[in-house]
Amino acid sequence: MLDLVGKRYWYLLLSAVVIVPGLISLLLFGLRPGIDFSSGTIMTLKFSSDINQSDFRQEMTRLGHSDAIIQRSEQFSFLVRIRELAAEKPAADGQEAKPSERETLLSGLKDKFGTVEILTYDSVSPIVAGETVRNAAFAVAAAAAGILLYVTWAFRKVAKPFRYGACAVAALVHDVLVVLGAASILGKVVGLEVDAMFITATLTVIGFSVHDTIVVFDRIRENMRRIGGGFDNVVNQSLLQTMGRSLTTSLTVVFTLLAILLFGGITIRSFVLVLLIGIISGTYSSIFNASQLLVVWEKGEVGRFLRRLPGLQAARR
Repeated sequence: MLDLVGKRYWYLLLSAVVIVPGLISLLLFGLRPGIDFSSGTIMTLKFSSDINQSDFRQEMTRLGHSDAIIQRSEQFSFLVRIRELAAEKPAADGQEAKPSERETLLSGLKDKFGTVEILTYDSVSPIVAGETVRNAAFAVAAAAAGILLYVTWAFRKVAKPFRYGACAVAALVHDVLVVLGAASILGKVVGLEVDAMFITATLTVIGFSVHDTIVVFDRIRENMRRIGGGFDNVVNQSLLQTMGRSLTTSLTVVFTLLAILLFGGITIRSFVLVLLIGIISGTYSSIFNASQLLVVWEKGEVGRFLRRLPGLQAARR
């Protein structure tokens, strides 16, 4: 029989190897905030003919938007991100009304390149961006707290149910750190931005991860009544019994996300990529982290490890 639990520290080490580079990137570079978190305007412009991106950038600079981020999305179309555009200024006494910056920008682009069509347009003020950041942090924290309470309650009939909830939360923290680290690295390398869709994807990953973890925990609870040989043996057999189901479910989702990533539009590409990374991480953490941490906690291995640390030994003397 395959001994998954016996190699638990190798799995935890692999998780650390994956997470640490992301944490370093977060400390050095942070996340690349999207419009929802940094304020500004993002729009998709479609021209009547193909234009050179360098010429487009030069024209944006001439129109007063030298800080514009321009990315080609489809044929004749560009995704443009700039600072928040001022609204139309009403006419004052003896003065004419001043057109909005949006109208001025479009007029300048039409004069240079011909017909321009706005396919999408979103604008977020600094106040709304700040509220979005706070709400996003609250949503993730509330989800973690709710999951801890729910899993503890759901497993209340087993010994030490809090451990099940804590290990489930540890697995979802693992997945969130993997997603954040990957987003930080991709933000530096390919310009991936963190926006409201990123938070949606992260919460979806949390739900998927916890669902997979609860399936394994539920099988452990059932096997504790039927299988002997110690807690680690029960967990090992439970993992082997549920692994096929977990992998099949996850691979189905992964293949679907890969298809969307390859053939879907650019507007949802970041969302799908985050989901893809999170689903893979969630499947791994449910099998190789949450249950393994449960065994480590049950056997008291964390306490024995801490007691062996030189600093703690010196302090106790």
